[in-house]
Amino acid sequence: MRIELRVCKHCYEGTHGNPQKTAVTQDMVNCARTVREYKDLIGLDGIYITRVEEGDPGGAEALPVIVAGIEGKQVTLSDTQLVMEDDDGNMLVYPEPEDILKVLTRNLDQIQEQTRQDVTVELSSDGAELVG
Repeated sequence: MRIELRVCKHCYEGTHGNPQKTAVTQDMVNCARTVREYKDLIGLDGIYITRVEEGDPGGAEALPVIVAGIEGKQVTLSDTQLVMEDDDGNMLVYPEPEDILKVLTRNLDQIQEQTRQDVTVELSSDGAELVG
């Protein structure tokens, strides 16, 4: 299985001016980095982290999936999403930050069961609230 986390570069760096969104985006990246470090313990082939620039067509770097939606009468591309591909080529896409954090923290829980090392990622208060 391969996973790609795509996040808005500006949200990650805090240049959009939304501290809550920045904190949650940084939480997602921190979780993904830790999962990537221990990916072999839970049978992941690869985990990729991509920072998407505004205007990029979805930011597909490793996995060829782009999430789009309709807002009003315009098609919009999602710049933050988690894409998972299983060994058969089936894709799962999570475009909501809450779902992304839940998937990544479940992966961390699975890793924690396989190692004696502490793989806990300290989430922001906003991120912790999302995963409940």
